[in-house]
Amino acid sequence: MSRFKGPLADSYAGAVALVVCALVPFLALTAAVQPLTKLIGKDLHLSHGALELTVAMSDAGYAIGTVIAVQFAQHLKQRRMLLLYVSVFVVAAVVAAWAPSRGLFVAAFVVEGLCTSLMLIAAVPPLVIGFGADKIATTGVIMNLCIFGAVAAGPSIGGVEAGAKDWKTLFWTVAAIGVVAWLFAVLTFEDADPQDRGSPWDWVALLMAGGGCAAAFFGAAELEIHKHVTALALGTLFAGLAMVIALIAYQYAKEDALMPVEQLATTFPVFGILIALAASAAAFGLMDLALTAREQASPTHTAVLFLPELGAAVLTAAIFGTLFRTRWTPAYAAAGLAVLCGASAVLVRVAHASDARMLVASGLLGLGVGAAVSPGLFIAGFSLASAQIQRVFALIELLRGVTAFLFAPVLLYVAGLIGMRDASWLCFGICAGGLGLAAALFVLGGARLQRPDLEQWQDEGEPAWDSPVLLSAIRSGEPTSDDLSGNTRERPTVPGRMGT
Repeated sequence: MSRFKGPLADSYAGAVALVVCALVPFLALTAAVQPLTKLIGKDLHLSHGALELTVAMSDAGYAIGTVIAVQFAQHLKQRRMLLLYVSVFVVAAVVAAWAPSRGLFVAAFVVEGLCTSLMLIAAVPPLVIGFGADKIATTGVIMNLCIFGAVAAGPSIGGVEAGAKDWKTLFWTVAAIGVVAWLFAVLTFEDADPQDRGSPWDWVALLMAGGGCAAAFFGAAELEIHKHVTALALGTLFAGLAMVIALIAYQYAKEDALMPVEQLATTFPVFGILIALAASAAAFGLMDLALTAREQASPTHTAVLFLPELGAAVLTAAIFGTLFRTRWTPAYAAAGLAVLCGASAVLVRVAHASDARMLVASGLLGLGVGAAVSPGLFIAGFSLASAQIQRVFALIELLRGVTAFLFAPVLLYVAGLIGMRDASWLCFGICAGGLGLAAALFVLGGARLQRPDLEQWQDEGEPAWDSPVLLSAIRSGEPTSDDLSGNTRERPTVPGRMGT
């Protein structure tokens, strides 16, 4: 019996449209919702604390969904699951926009976050590896625009909607784009078997990810809501973080792990992930500091001040496209983190910043996060076999979701204690420390800038470059990068590869 195949199943443009429509709506919404909280709370009779907790649980859903999606991909037919994810997202988006009751709005908003990461893990890897090496650079640009262009556009979109005293138009727009994503999920549908139906269900990883993220985000929201330390807030925050850390350690030690933590423990992946996480945490924190400082200003005026961030994100995506096949991607990612150091320094006086200072800081934010995070993700992905890309994306998005969405509310609480000036310097320290540590790991790993061999990665399933083992320049007798970059631990050492 023949399988159904959509008319756009072999269309690169169709796959791009699906990914864009699946990822952009909620990611833009997360950055746009802060200026709209008063409007939403007033219309739905939701307290400020209840709304903050809703946003936190939605962000937790995004982080948890990455692990759920990669587990489902092992045992269930991915394209069918993608169609289910998009369908549930559309229903949730319609309910959130309609908002017949505050309880349904809360539940729908949380489900939107969960479904977005499910769609990301199901839809993005086929786009990356399914259309040949020639398309990978274009895909990198699109991913940069989808994830970081959407986030950069969020404050401006939210400010315009707040100025118009209207929040439902934005939510209905999200629902409408979700319907378009559903149409492209049908048009590009091509049934495919599960990746590895014989692999075990990793219930421990699912429980640790779910419990850890839910607890950590709940604790962070409690801190931001009450503006003071409580046993409940600190207990859940640190317990959740401990569970996430334990999850990473568990995946490192486990045979046939759901996420390839051990294989990623070489110089290039750790370098890329460290830069991506530091940039995400600092950028989201600085954005929330700036928006909080502007709470009493005109929302429309604030929206204009954040337009340079969107323009800079588009520019960095274009530059990334030109550098994609060169050896300069790691340097570009490091430069992005350095730019975020500059943004932090500019925003030191955020509480009393002039419009000119805010425009400069907004542009630096867009340049920094666009140059650092997406390149960092691809640096890690190219360091393993292409067949591992889904698992790599799942791990990175879990960590990025935790650092980006969790750090911002904690930073706002800290800013209430030490002031916005020192909170901005804290972001500077995260960027500078992340950059210094990443550079040290690169040098002490004996790494060198290399052009990625995308044809080898795409067609032969081999890493696109050689990633030395960590600290290999000052260690001897360790396994080579090839021992850690394949699909099994038993892969033999290949003489002459870098890092030996």
